[in-house]
Amino acid sequence: MPAITDTPPEVVKKELNALRESLGQAIPAKQVDRNVLVATWNLRAFGGLTEKWISEPGDSPKRDLQSLRVIAEIISHFDVIALQEVRANLKALRHMVKALGPSWQFLITDVTKGDAGNGERMAFMFDTRKVALSGLACELVVPKEQLDKVGPEALNEQFARIPYAVSFYSGGRTFILVTLHIKYGDTAQDRVPELKAIGQWMADWARDVNAYDHNLIALGDFNIDRINDPLYQAFTAAGLTPAPDLQNKPRTLFANPAAPDLSQFYDQIAWFPKDSGAPALSLTYRTGGNYDFIPTAMPSRHLDKTDLSWHISDHYPLWAEFGVRD
Repeated sequence: MPAITDTPPEVVKKELNALRESLGQAIPAKQVDRNVLVATWNLRAFGGLTEKWISEPGDSPKRDLQSLRVIAEIISHFDVIALQEVRANLKALRHMVKALGPSWQFLITDVTKGDAGNGERMAFMFDTRKVALSGLACELVVPKEQLDKVGPEALNEQFARIPYAVSFYSGGRTFILVTLHIKYGDTAQDRVPELKAIGQWMADWARDVNAYDHNLIALGDFNIDRINDPLYQAFTAAGLTPAPDLQNKPRTLFANPAAPDLSQFYDQIAWFPKDSGAPALSLTYRTGGNYDFIPTAMPSRHLDKTDLSWHISDHYPLWAEFGVRD
């Protein structure tokens, strides 16, 4: 049985080299003590793995060693990345850590129970050559007093998938990443209470003089349909502002980039700017983007978008580059 760390077949090796070159052109280079590259990626049903370089039509899951090497190569170009849809089965995650090498570490939550939790974990992966843990890890649990509120936009139950916050240190700066996956619900209105609650929670945290740190960045899958819709407004009501360069970037393989409202605006990286009323991020934002892996992920296999989404993901990774030195 082949292993993820084996030398891949020649066609796989060739395509991985092409992918690496494409990523080098699309994403800024890592600079020790100069920048930090933060990313988020919803990896579709990231759990099991078929231990073949190329899975066959009857194999389940479709995700195979080539797929995982593609995912690992993309992740390796960032310093710290939040992953959503990591499942109870950690086989793919553990093999991916081997592919990334000994400098990479990860943190994960336990599995979220209940139907709304979808058997998911929250996860962070980070490159210890650039980023270190700085002491804080917590889940954001809503106090009972806040759950007693009533109204169509009030959160009256805990988050379906509890947001996960971890503090990191890079280049002399501490920052806290808060990752979450907002429940989809039966209607768009079902998402509003969680979106408003996370924005208000982070604003209160940012203003707390006793807080561990005020460099707060929210990232993950917010299930926002489009820019400036009621979901977007709920998310930004307390001052959180998405990275400006991400405003016109497609989030999923199935989004229509030509649509003026950019439907399927699910994933976000956001923080409090200077005019938000909350303490602003002290990191210097430089640029951001997505990475469209369709042209470079296993092109010789001629997979349609649906098949590709089960091998890699139905979401693109989003990233933001921050300067950590003045």
